[in-house]
Amino acid sequence: MKIVHTEASLGWGGQEIRILEESRGMMARGHELLLLCPPEARIHQEAQRCGIPVQPLPIGKKRLAGVLAMHRWLNEHPVDLINTHSSTDSWLVALACSLRANAPAVVRTRHISAAVSSNPATRWLYTRGCQHVVTTGEALRRELIDGNGFPAAHITSVPTGIDPQRFAPGDRQAACVRLGLDPACLHVGIVATLRSWKGHLYLLEAFARLELPMCRLLIVGEGPMRPNIEARIAELGLADRVSLVGQQDQPEHWMQAIDVFCLPSYANEGVPQAILQAMLSGLPIISTPVGAITEAITHGETGLIVPARDADALYQALQDLLGAPERRQLLGTRARQEAAARFSLASMLDRMESIFQSAVAGRTGV
Repeated sequence: MKIVHTEASLGWGGQEIRILEESRGMMARGHELLLLCPPEARIHQEAQRCGIPVQPLPIGKKRLAGVLAMHRWLNEHPVDLINTHSSTDSWLVALACSLRANAPAVVRTRHISAAVSSNPATRWLYTRGCQHVVTTGEALRRELIDGNGFPAAHITSVPTGIDPQRFAPGDRQAACVRLGLDPACLHVGIVATLRSWKGHLYLLEAFARLELPMCRLLIVGEGPMRPNIEARIAELGLADRVSLVGQQDQPEHWMQAIDVFCLPSYANEGVPQAILQAMLSGLPIISTPVGAITEAITHGETGLIVPARDADALYQALQDLLGAPERRQLLGTRARQEAAARFSLASMLDRMESIFQSAVAGRTGV
């Protein structure tokens, strides 16, 4: 198939990473892939770095110019399927395709758990404006069905798949040495874009209460919340116990140095890639019942689930796990087994490939 991904977002996070990983996987299976995005988007340069064909297009805003640019592009480039990802590019593609007699099939991937409007225009976008909708978790799918009344057969949950060879348990001490960390310390870690809803400020508040002098917090990632996080670290007097290490191209190395992984999100989650990466790395995980997180983490079996925005509960969970190495090992082992069985990269590619093929067949009548 000739497959095009569109992404209007200028940001960087799990959504953009999934687009690139899925594209690479489909290219390896023999499909022809292209990404369309604004030239200033971070994913534009990342796609080039990854060897994924990318073309700049002014689709960053919901404007008539974007619809016309998309329509002109389609006139010049026949493709089988377009997979849209953000609200803006989904609207531009749907409107551009509605102006064409022989438009390609459209699949919309919905990555976050934020509420979707129930107005007639949005209903058109999610039903007649595309051949199928993919969500990154079953909870997101159920919300579109139960909350918005969209047809169930029109929506499929396909959580992001992770490479179990890349993310795997490793030598913790060697990982610490390689990263310049003290192997004698316990390391609590969060790997996430620095956005408010990822819960970094709640994690800092909980971590500040730990009376463990040989414990450090690793914050891996970049984003708009960095100044707020830096200010809160200073307010809590944690400068010597917290490391903001920035965006890392090889998060698997940091996962191998972590003893307890935390993602205290309070909004906008499907099944987060970072949680799946931590599971495959054999880490005990503390998270929240937000979005589709509990589809990956079972409380007491593969991790601990605490209420969102609750620093007290997060502190208690940290205290419990940091003081129980055998329990950490058990939770991490179970997490690895669960993720390998249910969230592999190959499984995601199989399911997305099948959805794409069905959408194209339904559109062309073949």
